[in-house]
Amino acid sequence: MSTRARQVSAALAAGLMTMSAACGARDDTGGDSFTVGLLLPSRAVPRWEHSDRPLIEKRLKELCPDCSLEYANAENDAARQQQQMMSMIANGVRVMILDAADTKALRSSIQEAREAGVPVIAYDRLAEGPISGYVSFDGAEVGRLQGEALLKAMGPEAEKDYVVMLNGDPTSPNAAWYRSGALSVLKGRAKIGKSYEIRGWSTDNAHANMSAAISALGPDRIGGVLAANDAIAAGAVSAFKSAGVRELPPVTGQDADLEAVQRIVTGEQYMTVYKPFRSEAAAAVAMAVALGRGEDVGDIAETATDSPTTKRVPSVLLTPEAVTVGNIEPTLVKDGVFTVDQICTPDIRSACDRAGLP
Repeated sequence: MSTRARQVSAALAAGLMTMSAACGARDDTGGDSFTVGLLLPSRAVPRWEHSDRPLIEKRLKELCPDCSLEYANAENDAARQQQQMMSMIANGVRVMILDAADTKALRSSIQEAREAGVPVIAYDRLAEGPISGYVSFDGAEVGRLQGEALLKAMGPEAEKDYVVMLNGDPTSPNAAWYRSGALSVLKGRAKIGKSYEIRGWSTDNAHANMSAAISALGPDRIGGVLAANDAIAAGAVSAFKSAGVRELPPVTGQDADLEAVQRIVTGEQYMTVYKPFRSEAAAAVAMAVALGRGEDVGDIAETATDSPTTKRVPSVLLTPEAVTVGNIEPTLVKDGVFTVDQICTPDIRSACDRAGLP
């Protein structure tokens, strides 16, 4: 983990220790019991169900044992998520953690939550409307890490071959943030052959767009793929395989999905961006518990962010980290994201041996 990430984690841990003490004091009186609503955007990206949800559930029980969690997944449908928010308000949740399926479309629902006295914390994506807190990662840094890794992997070929950009869903402000960060590195140093927006961060849509780029540019002229996340990277890899390409160009990713890590081990994907989900979940729960008690989040938020509608939103922005085959063990394994046994299934055991994963 980077020095900056450790500093943020240490500061966050100190704030959480204070909150844990307060939680214990309230629990002794039996007066600390409320429901937190958690709304996640889809199942297309594995991290939501496999990492974020269980981490948030676990941390909520640690910080506030008598609190409960009401959960809903929007399945990439903003209208469904609006209905889920209204249902949670009707059910009496005291605070919501929201990863918006569409950050603009949920604006009116966030306003309704505010009018009902239910504060909303924007999780991972900066939703519009009167949100009370925001927890995410530095998206520009995510893009920069991807761009820098891609240039390093391409080497001198970066000046000759094309880069194909498979960007995220245009309804997510993070997608533009990642793209901007990547272009800050790639512009003037690589030729962008094709650039696509991948609706729903979908592997299938990424496959279709990558196939179109291969047909238009020719597989031999594509020197690298800037894939915004690991689901998109999976689509890019499958498109090259379908086109009969045996030597894949370097492909980036994000989220450190297990299958992506395995692709990195076997050489099908060059890198991913690891975002310590445990720290993100902990910060969101800390904010939720504080707001649920009517307390200020100033001790938790290290900075403030302006959204298109709301100024100075109390925010925690964590530091991402690039992961390639050479640092899987000191990042993902060390942090307990995956064990070596989870990564190194029998069919890739020899590749793990070459990668130095014991």
